[in-house]
Amino acid sequence: MGILNTLLRAVTWWNGQTLNTQFWTWRHGTKVGEDAEGNVFYQSEGGKRRWVIYNGEAEASRVSPEWHGWLHHTFDAPPTEAPLKHKAWEKPHQENLTGTMLAYAPPGSIRRPEPVERSDYEAWQPE
Repeated sequence: MGILNTLLRAVTWWNGQTLNTQFWTWRHGTKVGEDAEGNVFYQSEGGKRRWVIYNGEAEASRVSPEWHGWLHHTFDAPPTEAPLKHKAWEKPHQENLTGTMLAYAPPGSIRRPEPVERSDYEAWQPE
């Protein structure tokens, strides 16, 4: 399984880092921090380039807002040095659930387990 895993890492990018990214990170990257998902964040010397090595599938919505701001140079200091102040009404970060069974389904949606009886619409009936 080791050779197959190495070969997959050499040619695929969606399931963790490729060998080339791992080599680049080893040569030029300085580890800045890690988030709750297990994603690891790096920057180059001087902080000009910033990147993330995903823990598992490469899904951008798995990066929390504070790390997203750091990656895109909105914040100079990473969340490990200057954490964002959270409001009491803020919900914890959640990845994009579109296309999964946990995706939001509004009232009246056919994906909801309990059908909703509509009272705001009356179908036309010919006389």
